Amino acid sequence: MTWDSIVQRETKDEISPMNRIGRSARNDSVAGNDKTRELTYLEAIRDALQYEMRRDPRVLVMGEDVGVFGGAFKVTQGLFDEFGAERVIDTPMSELCMVGAATGMAFMGLRPIVEMQFADFISTGFDSIVHFAATNHYRWKEPVPWVIRAPSGGGLRGGPFHSQNPEAWFVHAPGLKVVTPATPADARGLLLSAIRDPNPVIYFEYKSLYRTQRGFVPDGEDGIVPIGKANVARAGDDMSIITYGAPLHDALRAAETLAQENFSVEVLDLRSLKPLDTDAIFETTHKTSKVLIVHEANLTCGVGAEISALISQHAFEFLDAPIVRLAAPDIPPPYAPVLEDASRPTYDKILNAARKLLAY
Repeated sequence: MTWDSIVQRETKDEISPMNRIGRSARNDSVAGNDKTRELTYLEAIRDALQYEMRRDPRVLVMGEDVGVFGGAFKVTQGLFDEFGAERVIDTPMSELCMVGAATGMAFMGLRPIVEMQFADFISTGFDSIVHFAATNHYRWKEPVPWVIRAPSGGGLRGGPFHSQNPEAWFVHAPGLKVVTPATPADARGLLLSAIRDPNPVIYFEYKSLYRTQRGFVPDGEDGIVPIGKANVARAGDDMSIITYGAPLHDALRAAETLAQENFSVEVLDLRSLKPLDTDAIFETTHKTSKVLIVHEANLTCGVGAEISALISQHAFEFLDAPIVRLAAPDIPPPYAPVLEDASRPTYDKILNAARKLLAY
């Protein structure tokens, strides 16, 4: 089953409470009240877009098929009907053009949100993002307040052109901010912050979470998540798992399994990759003295390498074991289901790596 057949199947009807949907992590397990709604990850993103477009007439959405069709994954469904063609703009299949146009709009006082149909294709707009938008404020003090929404990650059998996790490219580029929400509450809260930020923000959203994660999400101005603040998704004392994005949920499952074995595992959800919450990273390292870093992107020069270097340089004396990194191998994302599953940092792999580290 390919990604497009999955989308066609899942978007025939809205997800019902009877479907098997995972509950999201600690920060949006808020008890339901009149200021929260229970939303899927996808619905939380749509809610943030709609809320900001109603609140601020400068905000607009642009991308391939985001208008009448409602986006490849139906994230923008309904926005065209409410806001019209001037604020929900269908673009040609040209990411470089989309980003360049968004930068010009930002110069003119607008707040454009560009949807890359898949994060993989962001590379065709790389020059406009990294060379121009990211450096512009440094060069002549003109802010570029746009957001690029980048649906990323595997698990949908999309193969090498529809499954990549290219966040490290942009973490390395000065002038950009990079966020990676893993829960519905963070999906909404971080998108609100990204839209209001005066800097260009790359917002990585995880396709595998769109309809598999549901949680309580604050309404209105409540629940805005500041960029650069990590979240302790589960507290613990024996070791730390530092992660972000889709692997958070398998990390939490592994921590729950280890709790049944009398191990107390802390799970830190970074949420923002640039800026990193180094205080939270050092605090959890100091607390547990054992660190496992997990991400879905390739291992070499991934975000986990930077975290490992920071801990080694600034918190080495607190370590009781070597830092362990678990990530995808340095290969393109496979198309075959058995190969894709073998390449991703799954629950079983996280559990095995954690057990080895605890035993060190």
